[in-house]
Amino acid sequence: MKSYTCPSCGAELICDATTAATSCPYCGNPSIVPGQFSGMLRPDYVIPFKVSREDAVKALKAHYNGKPFLPKAFKSKNHIEEIKGVYVPFWLFDGKAEGNITYEATRTRVYRSGDYEVTETDHFHVYRAGSLSFERIPVDAASKMPDDHMDSIEPFDYSELKPFSTAYLPGFLADKYDVSVEDSQERADRRCRETLENSLRDTVHGYTSCVPITKNIHLKRGKVHYALLPVWMLNTKWDGKDFLFAMNGQTGRLVGDLPISWGKCFGTAAAIIAVVTAVLTTLFMLV
Repeated sequence: MKSYTCPSCGAELICDATTAATSCPYCGNPSIVPGQFSGMLRPDYVIPFKVSREDAVKALKAHYNGKPFLPKAFKSKNHIEEIKGVYVPFWLFDGKAEGNITYEATRTRVYRSGDYEVTETDHFHVYRAGSLSFERIPVDAASKMPDDHMDSIEPFDYSELKPFSTAYLPGFLADKYDVSVEDSQERADRRCRETLENSLRDTVHGYTSCVPITKNIHLKRGKVHYALLPVWMLNTKWDGKDFLFAMNGQTGRLVGDLPISWGKCFGTAAAIIAVVTAVLTTLFMLV
């Protein structure tokens, strides 16, 4: 925990060790926690919020539409427990992946010869090589943020990156990083490697099956930048359980889980079974 004094009303406040910007619970004024964004802790860039709080709430409610198994009471009532705009710390990695993959591929042909069905399978060795360069691969640097949510709200439009200034922070929360570059590098490396592998695989066409048998992928690490990116965190509660949603505060992309009405699921399944049973019974009677 970290203590500091509100510059507006003088109240002594306590916050998490990673909190860098918040608001005073006594006077409501936004404040920057001293020392959290200075020296090596100062971000290089920030992307300002473009999606408002009201738009975030509307988008969440619109997300409920078209969900047939969503409990009716959940959809009709406001179950948003908390909504907060957070500048989440991210490492932005540059790099390059190059390498080659050899695949064992098959091409199968089935035909009839007299009374027999013949299957012919030809085997091939397929070789692919290539390279890809990457700029600003985002990896969230806050341990309390769910990685799957942060990955799923991508992409961000980096053309709107601004040199960091605390002037963008009032009205929002902000955290400093607590996951180091070294601990985040492997996630960036994995994305580079998998992206190259998928790109090479996508060039292989015309085969029944294709399985990689050898891989030689080499990574070259480049520059790393520290940025604060805008995220709306929306927490809803239903039937004693918390459901967390994350929204890209720049593009509005929303991800999260919804509760399921098992009664609706079972009812739909029962209706389908009844229809299938009726059809099969009719067909059986006609035979």
